[in-house]
Amino acid sequence: MTRVAIIGCGLIGRAWAISFLRGGCEVTLWDAKADVARSVREFLPDIFENLRGSGLLEEDTDSILARLRVCDTLQECVSEAEHVQENTPEEINSKRAIFAQLDAATKPETVLASSTSALLPSAMFEGLAGAARCLVVHPINPPYLVPAVEIVPGPDTSADVVSRTAEFMTSLGQAPIVMNKEVDGFLMNRLQGALLDEAFRLVEEGYASAEDVDIGIRDGLALRWAFMGPFETIDLNAPGGVRDYVNRYAQMYDGVNTAIPGRPNWTGPVLDKVEAARRVRLDETQLAERQAWRDRRLMALIEHKNKANKEFGS
Repeated sequence: MTRVAIIGCGLIGRAWAISFLRGGCEVTLWDAKADVARSVREFLPDIFENLRGSGLLEEDTDSILARLRVCDTLQECVSEAEHVQENTPEEINSKRAIFAQLDAATKPETVLASSTSALLPSAMFEGLAGAARCLVVHPINPPYLVPAVEIVPGPDTSADVVSRTAEFMTSLGQAPIVMNKEVDGFLMNRLQGALLDEAFRLVEEGYASAEDVDIGIRDGLALRWAFMGPFETIDLNAPGGVRDYVNRYAQMYDGVNTAIPGRPNWTGPVLDKVEAARRVRLDETQLAERQAWRDRRLMALIEHKNKANKEFGS
């Protein structure tokens, strides 16, 4: 049974707790605000009940919670850990400080992972004695429902730590994206950013409404993307496969990309349009309720995909 320590128990930390506990790990929690760490235990039972109802969890809640412990100090939390998942605020100096503490307080073989979505491992771990065992393990929120997780090594991260972490994530039911080296935005945010750039541009320049852009993804591209990546999608969209697709359509895409040059200003007037469109669809006071709706829909989708994989193959 793998012993995991979670440092920082906000939205991401508590989501990771669900993934690690569901995967059979012993989990210790610590947060600079003790009440935040304690609140995780109160948050979990409803999530576990919903997961169980969707066929995504078999173990009973009491047995799961018996493997969870809230600690008073960081040192106590990480002293016996085999994997540490850090989830503190996105500020480089505080990240460097916390990793210096983790490096000093853990066993030499313990993997030290950060959930950062933007900071590069080379910046966080520079000069750290134990940099070889440090890397980014960035989840797609919530990780207990969205299995993809980015594993991003720094320049000093050992290959063994990368492979062990990928194997560990796979054992939990996550789907590791193992990057060969770091890059700003990692992989997921770069892909998402490219799509968002075009979405903002189409609204900013009056080509379509925010709602129509959402329809294009929700009821169009995402139906295939729910079980295929973009390369597999285009591989199946031409009689001769991906090369045939490129030969047929690359020139069209070249024209699309040059016809509307430049990035849109996401923070400019277009943001007012997009926000207004979203608030028509959903009042700000209903965001938490809609997030719960999202989670239930994701559970149903995962349940369906698991069933379809068994029936048709993956």
